Formats: sequence, structure tokens, C-alpha cells
Amino acid sequence: MITRRSALALALAAVAAPAAAHHDHRIEVQEPWARAALAGRTSAAYMTLVNPTETPDRLVSAASPVAQTVELHAHLHDGGVMRMRPVAGIEVHPGEPSVLAPGGLHVMLIGLMRDLRRGETIRLSLTFEKAGKVEVEVPVLAAGARGPEGHGGHGRHTH
Repeated sequence: MITRRSALALALAAVAAPAAAHHDHRIEVQEPWARAALAGRTSAAYMTLVNPTETPDRLVSAASPVAQTVELHAHLHDGGVMRMRPVAGIEVHPGEPSVLAPGGLHVMLIGLMRDLRRGETIRLSLTFEKAGKVEVEVPVLAAGARGPEGHGGHGRHTH
């Protein structure tokens, strides 16, 4: 028979367990960067997502105050032509970094609200199924940049 005290303990455990599990899960964002672009145009953000836990996770959305719309995209072969397509999510498996890079997976910044200038930092909010929101400071590199090599530092992120 369940006593009033054990029912309360079970209820508290049920509420606390998901919060504890959520808090323990995290995604590391390494070397984020974006390309410089003019207001009204599009840009893209790139990074490496590392899952240090034992549980798979998935990037499901992104947002930034510098763009009207932010989408997750991939370059796909379509009839011998490379095309960009939105994707529903980006898997981040334990022990297998997910690399977002030119010509592959990326975060598309559509309808820029202002110019993105080389040398500045923009804010990007990434939402994961399990890890929740991760706020990222993203350095802006030159318009034609191919990667963060030599840009003088790494982006920072908070949970």
C-alpha cells in the first residue's frame, strides 16, 4: 500500500528526474564561425558539434537576432548538381562529432537584418532535443572564408 509520504516522494522523483537528466546532457560547440554578408542577403554559420554523453542528441532548430529566418540545411547531390535543402534536424552521436562546414551541413541565416561584418561576433541560439538551448557567440569571418583557421580564437558558448 502506498502511503501519503511515499506518494509524495514518488511524485517529487518523477518531476526531478527529467530535470536532472536534462541538466546532465550537453553539447559542446567548437570553432563556430559565419561568413560576412550584406543586409537583406543570406549567410551561413558553421561549427563542430560534440556530444560528450552516451546518449544521442539532435539539433532541431536555430535562431539569431541578425536574421529573419534561420534554417538547418544540407548540400545534397540532385541529378549530378549540388543543391541546398532544409533538413529537419542534425544528428549528434556520442563519439562522432557532427561537422557543419561549407559544402555540407550548415545553419542558414536568411534575410539578414543588417550587414554581418568581418571581425564582429553574432549570437546564435541552437536548440537540441535533449540538451535544450545552447547560446553561441559566433565570430564573423570574410565573405569567402572556408574555415576558422587563423581567425585568432574560438567562439564561446554557454548552456
